[in-house]
Amino acid sequence: MTRIARAAVRELWEETGLLLGLPDPAAPTFAVPPSWQGFYARGLVPNLGALRFVFRAVTPPGRPRRFDARFFLVDAHELAGDSLDASGEELAHLQWLTLAAARALPLPFITEVVLSEVEALVADPDPARRVPFFHQTPEGLRFAML
Repeated sequence: MTRIARAAVRELWEETGLLLGLPDPAAPTFAVPPSWQGFYARGLVPNLGALRFVFRAVTPPGRPRRFDARFFLVDAHELAGDSLDASGEELAHLQWLTLAAARALPLPFITEVVLSEVEALVADPDPARRVPFFHQTPEGLRFAML
């Protein structure tokens, strides 16, 4: 899961400009893969401990776009820097929304399902809670707990 968590931190930064990192004066600035150089150049190392794995979903075979996605949750206070002014190269005009406001938007079905799980986690943050796995197969929807 560490590789997936690192990818989540990198994607968050690349797509939004939000930095989920901890200050580290010894953060390497050389021998870092190109996709991480800008992150480490800020004197940060990824803060994987702040991530909470909350959901996994796989789209069904035969779809033009398929994914096997993992969804993570992080407290915004864990972000480094002024997160409200962040903007990445892929997204602009970022804004924080309440869960209710987000759920009022026209969202893809899977996003609605994940936000429902996030609401359940807010209501009961038990760290031992199992992670839902949503898998669409040709035979229908499968839902399991990891």
